[in-house]
Amino acid sequence: MISTSGASPSFAIFGAQGGARPTAVAYDTVGFGSTTDAVFLPAFAGGDGALHLTEAYGIRGAFNHNWDPYWSTSVFCSYSAVRYDGTAKANMCAVYTPGKAVSADFVCNPDFNISMLGAVTRWTPVKNLTFSVEGLWTHLDQKFAGTAALTPAAPKPGAAQGARYQFADQDVFSLNVRAQRNF
Repeated sequence: MISTSGASPSFAIFGAQGGARPTAVAYDTVGFGSTTDAVFLPAFAGGDGALHLTEAYGIRGAFNHNWDPYWSTSVFCSYSAVRYDGTAKANMCAVYTPGKAVSADFVCNPDFNISMLGAVTRWTPVKNLTFSVEGLWTHLDQKFAGTAALTPAAPKPGAAQGARYQFADQDVFSLNVRAQRNF
């Protein structure tokens, strides 16, 4: 789940609108998970000028069962954790916090865990044609706390200018249906 490929493995997950507000002052909820190889803040900008490596570890597993020549089901899961040392946290928070109008109870901690659990069932009625249905649950366990004012473009459009968001863990459920023909 966590990688250093060209596509960003970082997360910004917002709670759904329309339900009860998370607090009287918050517009909605948000969870962040930022993945880096290292954190650097030059000495002239208040840092120590050193690279602070990011720690990350994870575990993944899967099981596939072939019911018959036409049907199969797989279950899979993963867990990953990302940790920053104290100086890296201070450097990241020094850059993140300005301009956000954070609450008095705000805690800036970029550490996070992310886990996934899913299942997929496939039906192959003829050779090289497969229909599948997949369900997936993703849980972001983020360590920020309090609230902050975020602008609509950073990153959820449609919110009022400077809307307050409460930092909270986030869950995402998805259902995917797929038809695949191999030639």
